[in-house]
Amino acid sequence: MSKFLIAGLGNPGAEYAHTRHNIGFDVVTAFVQKHGGSFRTDRLAEVAEVRWKGRVFICIKPSTYMNLSGKSFKYWMDKEKIALENTLTIVDDLALPLSKLRLRGSGSHAGHNGLLDIQTVLGSDKYAKLRFGIGTNFPKGMQVEFVLGRWYPEELPIVSQKIEKSCEVIENVSVIGLEKTMGWVNGMEFA
Repeated sequence: MSKFLIAGLGNPGAEYAHTRHNIGFDVVTAFVQKHGGSFRTDRLAEVAEVRWKGRVFICIKPSTYMNLSGKSFKYWMDKEKIALENTLTIVDDLALPLSKLRLRGSGSHAGHNGLLDIQTVLGSDKYAKLRFGIGTNFPKGMQVEFVLGRWYPEELPIVSQKIEKSCEVIENVSVIGLEKTMGWVNGMEFA
């Protein structure tokens, strides 16, 4: 039975819930709910196990705060004996417009502190990342407030579509593989 680690990045605590920076948590929560799972508090993360089509998904929302995500990621990857190529990390991406999702099998952390920490802990950037575009709709000097802020009401329909599509990305990566899923999702535009 194939086993996958699905890591949604974000910050623990009610003040960060449903902010742009916590979209990784929201995607993983939606995936677990879609498949009838539930989270439990465990070491370094909220954890849920989902079984679907003969596959096991260990879904985590690290409780270490974004900048220390690598510790939780590595702990659960090792504990569950999951190969690095069977991991998928979901994060917000300021460099992508809200209309985009981007899936890659490797690549730079691009200034994202959660990805930087995972890369530092692993000593590699060769792990799959689903980047959830959040856009740059903020005044100069307000980047931190924007990233840590809640979605604007007019953005919510696109965010909902992209969360649903992100759940399909997780499923497709496990069934048809990373390369085919990249070809399927990377050209999509959400409006």
